[in-house]
Amino acid sequence: MKKSALKDISSIVIRLTVTCLLAGIIMGLAFVLTHDAKEKNEQIRDERVMYSILGYDKKNPAPKTMSLHTVYRYILTAGETQTVAYLVPVESNYSLVEVDLSGAFVRQIALDADASKLRNEGERNSVVQDAVGSDVESRFADQFIIVMNGGKRTAYILDGRYPGFKTFIRVKMALAADYSMLGFEVLEHEEDPGLGGEIEQKWFRGQFEGKSFEQLKAAHVVRQPMPDDLRAAIIAKKPTQEDEKIRAAHVGDDIYALTGATISSRSVLNGNQAMVRKFTYRMDLLDQVIKTQGIKVTF
Repeated sequence: MKKSALKDISSIVIRLTVTCLLAGIIMGLAFVLTHDAKEKNEQIRDERVMYSILGYDKKNPAPKTMSLHTVYRYILTAGETQTVAYLVPVESNYSLVEVDLSGAFVRQIALDADASKLRNEGERNSVVQDAVGSDVESRFADQFIIVMNGGKRTAYILDGRYPGFKTFIRVKMALAADYSMLGFEVLEHEEDPGLGGEIEQKWFRGQFEGKSFEQLKAAHVVRQPMPDDLRAAIIAKKPTQEDEKIRAAHVGDDIYALTGATISSRSVLNGNQAMVRKFTYRMDLLDQVIKTQGIKVTF
């Protein structure tokens, strides 16, 4: 091969290498510069959704006496033994409360970490791992928020993800202190537009609002049209007393399916039922352990 040809090839390789390096640097810088902004936007969106399903907005802001207390749940594995650890807020920091799979108390570990540090998943995982020891494998499972107002527990906020018709449906849900449904919002899904995608619609989601724990557990999906008066009451921008009466009269109804999307409708009902059933079991168990062990939590 001629020297000129080798020189041309070398030149092309160098130029391509430099181009790739520059592209990598630019992409890296773009990620660094936009990552924080993206996380901030997602946080703002989550907060907006959370307050919305609690019934608050700009015209009806949350009371200043309201406070939010986040609890994190971890799965701990030591050999063939598996336990559950709850990170619960106590005064100015957190404690790790470990229980076995039957709900029996195992131990409590005070953590040298406040709420701001534990919001970062990486830092939180490190704190938990240091607390339980290197011979125990810790895995983050989920988290939920306990809403307090005037010293009383008023609501719970849950994040959930369950199978849909195509992939998964991600939701944020609010429950009242008695575990009745306050509402939920669909955050992500890949259901068919105009069919299963209608799970986002207010008239569909509104059917769940106000249902007690027992009513939700007993509900089924029915393939029949929703009564016109109920649909109008649910989608009303400014509900009247008559609208509230209509909704109360139908709160025990089954879930009216989306037209042509019974599977998506059933997926949402089954997913919501599973979320509430698992949460109520875990919350009751945690409350019992907190009470019997005299743990001074902030909620």
